[in-house]
Amino acid sequence: MEVKENAPLAPLTTLGVGGNARLFVRTESIHDVEAAVAFSREKGLALFVLGGGSNVVISDWGWDGLVLQIGIPGIDEHATGRFNVGAGVNWDAFVAHAVSRNYSGIECLSGIPGSVGGTPVQNVGAYGQEVSQTITSLLAFDLAENRVRELSAAECGFSYRTSIFNTSQRGRYVILRVSYALEQDGKPRLQYADLQKYFAGSDGSPSLAETRKAVRNIRASKGMLITPGDPDSRSAGSFFKNPVLTSAELEELTRCAAERNLRVPRFPALAQQHKISAAWLVENSGFSKGYERGATGISSKHALAIVNRDGATAAEIIALKEEIQARVEQVWGIHIEPEPVFVGF
Repeated sequence: MEVKENAPLAPLTTLGVGGNARLFVRTESIHDVEAAVAFSREKGLALFVLGGGSNVVISDWGWDGLVLQIGIPGIDEHATGRFNVGAGVNWDAFVAHAVSRNYSGIECLSGIPGSVGGTPVQNVGAYGQEVSQTITSLLAFDLAENRVRELSAAECGFSYRTSIFNTSQRGRYVILRVSYALEQDGKPRLQYADLQKYFAGSDGSPSLAETRKAVRNIRASKGMLITPGDPDSRSAGSFFKNPVLTSAELEELTRCAAERNLRVPRFPALAQQHKISAAWLVENSGFSKGYERGATGISSKHALAIVNRDGATAAEIIALKEEIQARVEQVWGIHIEPEPVFVGF
């Protein structure tokens, strides 16, 4: 286990901003994780766990402690569609593996950047699928009890873009491996309009591989696929969550929109609640695609992606985030919550 000093963190994130870690270690086994945690405690160092760096904003000051990057490898396939996957495995690589083996359940999550270990944290979802629909359990190091534990899906407390790992038990667990139950020879999920439109006019039902390709193409068209040389993909993905409103809140929003001759788009959501497009709120608050604010701005392909245009600082990213939130709240009376994890602020 090699411990590095004053290690740059910006290159390890998709947004590409942030300072250095006082100390940094990459672990590729459960034993390494246990050793790194023991080292941080022995030295009295604050610990931050970094995965694929796709959903994080690191401050310009960096992290004054130990950054532990999880690199645990391995995709172990068992009977009846059970997969045990190392937390350091690239998420899209696992999706590609499952689709190539003709297992359904995560094909609509193709192209999402980051590592497997990050997916349970915010219950990653897209195009009608969420990882909580297939996760059966996970293995994690419990920092509170100083031991490795297995948690069932129920114990993870999954909800829309949340889990215990980013709410009530934030910072308690280091995810080591995740177990998924997928369906062999299952049908692809084509719930969302983008996918239905993509396959409109096609003969027959698309295969899992065709659905995966479609999702990646759609994500690329929105700047949500990491593409070298594309400045619109230098982001942390969707920066804001789609808000879920009560019926009364939706009625008030619909009334305000009608006064501006606008129609509120909606998505399938939770019972008795209504999920609203955060991108629509952002665009109809004066922030169009391609909006620029110095070295940062909004993707020219998707209104929810704050991008690092050319050498932006974390402070500039945060300033734009706060400007957007304030304007949306002023215009629509709705507070939009950010998705990324903020480190070192």
